[in-house]
Amino acid sequence: MAMTFDPFSELDRLASGLLQSRPGPRVMPVDLYRDADRYVLNADLPGVDPGSVDIDVDGQLLTIRAQRTAGEAAGAKWLTQERPSGSYLRQFSIGEGVDTAGISASYDNGVLSVVIPISERAKPRKIAVQSLSADADAQKTLTS
Repeated sequence: MAMTFDPFSELDRLASGLLQSRPGPRVMPVDLYRDADRYVLNADLPGVDPGSVDIDVDGQLLTIRAQRTAGEAAGAKWLTQERPSGSYLRQFSIGEGVDTAGISASYDNGVLSVVIPISERAKPRKIAVQSLSADADAQKTLTS
């Protein structure tokens, strides 16, 4: 069996380990897209207790906080511990065209889904165009 050694992958692993050991909240990876009359935000939070997830809206700022506890094994000697634990934080500036009262969230298989509906006044709408010359002709006919 041929084995290859890639020094760069080992450096990447070490560097990411050093960067993840910084104090403070960790950033959670997210996907955000618009689907018809709503925005959908999916955040990866594997191993997070859904009870520790806190979502709040303050004005135009949506904040997501979560906590992941480290694995506990009494009397065990850890050989490696690469799964990050600690607090997670992500904040998003949301526009005025969002219905903040209608925001909902669910957590399934390690993915937090936040649905942000678009307000009625921000939805696209058609504007009827009236012809002023047709209105003037109608007025002349009525007065004659």
